[in-house]
Amino acid sequence: NLNVHKAADLQKFAEARDWLTIYYLPPYAPDLNPVEGIWSLLRRGWLSNVAFSTPEHLVQRIRRGLRHIQYRSELIDGCLAETGLAIRPT
Repeated sequence: NLNVHKAADLQKFAEARDWLTIYYLPPYAPDLNPVEGIWSLLRRGWLSNVAFSTPEHLVQRIRRGLRHIQYRSELIDGCLAETGLAIRPT
């Protein structure tokens, strides 16, 4: 909802391109954000019950968890499905 996103120049730009669709979402909409599902998986899995000794230890666990999620596409698909959004390749 930044005023730049609703500027007249941007609206003209979008209207000139039939392939471009703009949706204005509420300022805070975690139910429409698939990243929230990914963070939930990390918090409940790889980051739970761990006492981090250093910031590097935290980063290492986050990267490890994201790597595991990356190779399990059904988890990512599930996070996307929760939002009700769909990827439509063109």
